[in-house]
Amino acid sequence: MWICHACGKGVKFQGGVSRQEICPHCRGDLHCCLNCSLHDEYAQNQCQEPSAEWVSDRGKNNFCEYFAFKESAGLGKGRRGRDEALAKLEALFKKKP
Repeated sequence: MWICHACGKGVKFQGGVSRQEICPHCRGDLHCCLNCSLHDEYAQNQCQEPSAEWVSDRGKNNFCEYFAFKESAGLGKGRRGRDEALAKLEALFKKKP
């Protein structure tokens, strides 16, 4: 199962993901660097593929020919994961009466 980077929900498609494909849950772009198995924020050009061209907005559709949708290891990333982490931090540092 594939996981959308934006909402963290599972998506299923027959075959590959086209460049214009969007998430049925949050309408986020699916053919983007943040959903790619080669994306590595610490690598040169933020990609493990040395021949890949620079992409300025990694959360938007792009024309990368090396795109390979990463498996469910990305669960929890994106907006939903961030919101949950912020809620936990807020509860942790909440002033006690």
